[in-house]
Amino acid sequence: MALAAAEPRAPWAARAEESRGRLVAEPESRARSAFRRDADRIIHSSAFRRLAYKTQVFTYHEGDHYRTRLTHTLEVVQVARSIARALGLDEDLAEALALAHDLGHPPFAHAGERVLDACMAAYGGFDHNAQSLRVVTRLENRYPGFDGLNLSWETLEGIVKHNGPLAGEGKGPLAHAIAVYGEKQDLWLWSWPSAEAQVAAIADDIAYDVHDLDDGLRAGMFRVEELRALPLVGAVIAGIEADWPGLSGSRMVHEIGRRMITLLIEDVVGETRRRAAELGPEDADAVRRLGRALVGFSAERAQGERAIKDFLFPRMYRHPRVMSEMEAAGRMVRELFGAYMADTFTLPVEWRAGMEARDEAGRARRIADFIAGQTDRYALAEHARLFDVGNL
Repeated sequence: MALAAAEPRAPWAARAEESRGRLVAEPESRARSAFRRDADRIIHSSAFRRLAYKTQVFTYHEGDHYRTRLTHTLEVVQVARSIARALGLDEDLAEALALAHDLGHPPFAHAGERVLDACMAAYGGFDHNAQSLRVVTRLENRYPGFDGLNLSWETLEGIVKHNGPLAGEGKGPLAHAIAVYGEKQDLWLWSWPSAEAQVAAIADDIAYDVHDLDDGLRAGMFRVEELRALPLVGAVIAGIEADWPGLSGSRMVHEIGRRMITLLIEDVVGETRRRAAELGPEDADAVRRLGRALVGFSAERAQGERAIKDFLFPRMYRHPRVMSEMEAAGRMVRELFGAYMADTFTLPVEWRAGMEARDEAGRARRIADFIAGQTDRYALAEHARLFDVGNL
């Protein structure tokens, strides 16, 4: 399947010229579409820069060759743009959503999120996806006319529900930040998101499946031989050995990753075209109303992709080396939250402004915002400042 050339624009693609606009009206750019401007604003945000020092799986001091939130995000962007181009979708919107999908992650990966959610249990909880929305609608303070980045409706919609509907039958309560923002702007939380948002979500799966295999092999948590039992990866390895007998080491590892990305992208493109032909969405809103995902893996590839996740969970994400780091990191986040709640004067001046006027829940949310924005190394420095007796 040739994917290099861009397909004609699909009828069910998002169209920047038909965007529902921004919460605060702004003049249009003569040089860039609304979605291109959204992507550019995200790239220039402080939250995006901080991803460079936030954990993906390995904390930043483990070494320079492992993925961080930033390098992961850039890989998601590459996959998302490739799929969007092949399907005739809006590449700029797919890129914007890929760029923004992890902005709300706190330091220390999912361990940091779990602990912060527990700390916030009495105050509405914490969810990184909802926090991403909070970052781009409130916490970024770059423009004189509004808080946040004032992104297009389609970008905000895709950030908040790229994994599917959030409201309706069988759905639980909305995350705090989403519920609060929903009072300002209706993001159709009951519907599926645009095809571009679905592309960004599946690009995230492809990127972390492949790069976590790569990082796990690099870290010595498992060997290439152990991957042969995985249907997808085993077939890829067999193909490499047929083409390059005797290939081993880093070249073998990189070739596995390269071929896996190609295989999964091509599968998503083929399966999505098949679903589109079957379901016949006529425009972007028809995608939202389908009642199911338009973008996805074929049944065979979905099973193979699930096997990769099932392999990685015990062998990498629950590896003793990772767990010991994450347990220590979790304790650190818990202690930081407790220290800030006990004495808000331990916060930087700009973060404690107005704290006296807030109730307990408001103070907790402000502290959660501060912690979620920290990088791994900043959190380590803050913990040392507050708890290291040598700093007293």
